[in-house]
Amino acid sequence: MSAFYCNGVNISMKKNNMDYTPEQVLDICRGYMNDEHVEFVNKAYNFAAYVHKEQKRATGEPYIIHPTQVAQILASLHMDPYTVAAGYLHDVVEDTNVTLGDVKELFGDQVATIVDGVTKISKYKYHSHQELLAENHRKMLLATAKDLRVIMVKLADRLHNMRTLKALRPDKQRRIANETLEIYAPLADRLGISKIKWELEDLSLHYINPQQYYRIVHLMNSKRDQREAYIAEAIDYIKKNVDALGIKYDIYGRPKHIYSIYKKMRDKHKQFSELYDLLAIRIVVDSVKDCYAVLGSIHSKWKPIPGRFKDYIAVPKANGYQSLHTTIIGPGGQPLEVQIRTFEMHRVAEYGVAAHWAYKEGNFEGVHLDDNEQKIDVFREILELQENSDNASDFMKSVKGEIFNDRVYVFTPQGEVIELPKGAVTLDFAYQVHTEVGNHSIGAKINGRMVPLNYQLKNGDIVEMLTNSNSQPSRDWVNVVFTSRARNKIKRYFRTKDREENIVLGREAVENEFKNRSLSSKKYLDKKHLEIAMKIFNFTDTDELFNAVGYGELSPINVVHKLVSEDPDRKKEAEKKELEEQVITDTEETAQPKSDSPKLKKERNNGNNSISVQGIDNLLIRLAKCCNPIPGDKIVGYITKGRGLTIHRADCPNVQSEEAKRRFIDVSWDNVTKEKRYTAELDVYAFNRNGLINEVLQVINSNTNTLNNVIGRLDKEKMAIIHVSIGVNNKEHLDSIISKLKNIPNVYEIKRTVA
Repeated sequence: MSAFYCNGVNISMKKNNMDYTPEQVLDICRGYMNDEHVEFVNKAYNFAAYVHKEQKRATGEPYIIHPTQVAQILASLHMDPYTVAAGYLHDVVEDTNVTLGDVKELFGDQVATIVDGVTKISKYKYHSHQELLAENHRKMLLATAKDLRVIMVKLADRLHNMRTLKALRPDKQRRIANETLEIYAPLADRLGISKIKWELEDLSLHYINPQQYYRIVHLMNSKRDQREAYIAEAIDYIKKNVDALGIKYDIYGRPKHIYSIYKKMRDKHKQFSELYDLLAIRIVVDSVKDCYAVLGSIHSKWKPIPGRFKDYIAVPKANGYQSLHTTIIGPGGQPLEVQIRTFEMHRVAEYGVAAHWAYKEGNFEGVHLDDNEQKIDVFREILELQENSDNASDFMKSVKGEIFNDRVYVFTPQGEVIELPKGAVTLDFAYQVHTEVGNHSIGAKINGRMVPLNYQLKNGDIVEMLTNSNSQPSRDWVNVVFTSRARNKIKRYFRTKDREENIVLGREAVENEFKNRSLSSKKYLDKKHLEIAMKIFNFTDTDELFNAVGYGELSPINVVHKLVSEDPDRKKEAEKKELEEQVITDTEETAQPKSDSPKLKKERNNGNNSISVQGIDNLLIRLAKCCNPIPGDKIVGYITKGRGLTIHRADCPNVQSEEAKRRFIDVSWDNVTKEKRYTAELDVYAFNRNGLINEVLQVINSNTNTLNNVIGRLDKEKMAIIHVSIGVNNKEHLDSIISKLKNIPNVYEIKRTVA
């Protein structure tokens, strides 16, 4: 068990495999709640236990175990009775016949609001899992912007789900783990709840990249004794200096989390042995004055490494985190990271927003934040992002880009601190200050020096924007800015200002995409096909469709792909062709090939003169459409009745029966040229996300000029399956395309299909 003291009460966390009982949860509540509040929480448990009584989890355990652990996590964070009760009730509306009105009647408005915020939107309202997922995330975040307790319940819910993720299928494990890394771990970070953040990240890595996870665990364990001995030696050295200051302090070694090690090794291309902060010491003192006194004492004894000092006390992180970080050349000449903070800063660092929650015994009117409310209101931007986003996908993209990224802190000439995601440029700063400042920007000064609008900001920069009332945005700015927030504002400007021009530009972009694919734009841009496109993209007229392409909301590649793949004439022709060329393997008479005939190679003029046949002459040769063999594949010849010779891949399941094998004849590839294209059918399996299909199409279009068909769908687990039919020269060419497709983020498997 690990423990931390919050407001004088021991907050303990059991190991993941040890479940808390409802009585143990109540014991935690009794530690900081009055009897009335404890009874309120117990009422929520009894209700949840009753409505979930017939349900089981994927682990086979009674379902009530899950909400009990969620409530325990919330109680350990000293959340108010409404929030702990909501932990018990968070699934009742989604998974039982209980309505939100029932929750409101039995437990009041506050609990109902929290439960509603974490309840998923009905899946029947949306056409795709991607759209549904984005809408659910938007709903949750907008609810969080109004009441932070919503996300506290959701984080507790996700944490316990991750602890029990092993009960699910591997593909579902990876999908949930990816979602956790993209959404929930960054949320915990923004809320400053490091305990939850680190556990979510480590658990996610365990399922996404188990090889790297266990490799790092092994590396950490291999020299643990040496590191612990070194930390003990360093602590003894530091104690001698700090003792001389005559102050109260705690000092201990700080464990490093697996995901943070993995991230530094990956992003900075460093070996395990090159990481400085594997060895770290934390010193906790009473006051800010003592923090700087300890820092001075340490720097007077050991030389600090330049560029490795960070003062988060003077400039706190957005989530309220405060501490002094320095890396010194410690005993034996080894780099050693030291963190210095007050006891209050440490409480905030561990529990973030929860540490600010002013729960008071006897207060049953809701939870109030302390005087630092503005500082910890990290979701104040969400409502503005909602206003500047046209749909749920854009909104989530903006949230990920602006709220979840690493941050950079810069200053206005007046000394005001402006927080932006790492990678932001001066133009992002301008739009962060005000839309009109961004729209009329002509240049910028950084620390008094002129810089372009695409200058990447660094921590501590003093930024002065130069504006001109007659200036207006350039279309190129969409590609200059880093934040989705700025990009949306630029797009909105051109969407409203140049609608007619956007329509013309959008139509031209779509026509050019058809031209690039050697397709007739006239055929696909008629009334029948455009009506299909408007239905798919949810527009009421064609001008709005082309306007969206013109100002950048829609990709012309995506529009053309949908027009072609959903073409009714093309679908009918494909179905007709498939029926005509279907392999018939049953009810036909057995035909024995002549095994003792001399080898004869005969080139055909039937479109398949790349096939050499042993023992048979004057046969019509065709490639099987069920498995689509290509040069380089192991192949067999199958003699049909009255339809000549069909070439199958040797592993084609349609010709594996004993009856079929009696009709085999030896064949081989011969006279293969790179000029000829062969059809290959692929299924691309991926975690569904915005922009996935566009990235797949870009890889294919850059590696082959033949894209026959693309169909995207979602399986029963809501995973994306993109079926593509492409033209390739040979198996080597196909393998190269598959390898590049596998490098696309979120793609986890690619299979050649067999009909």
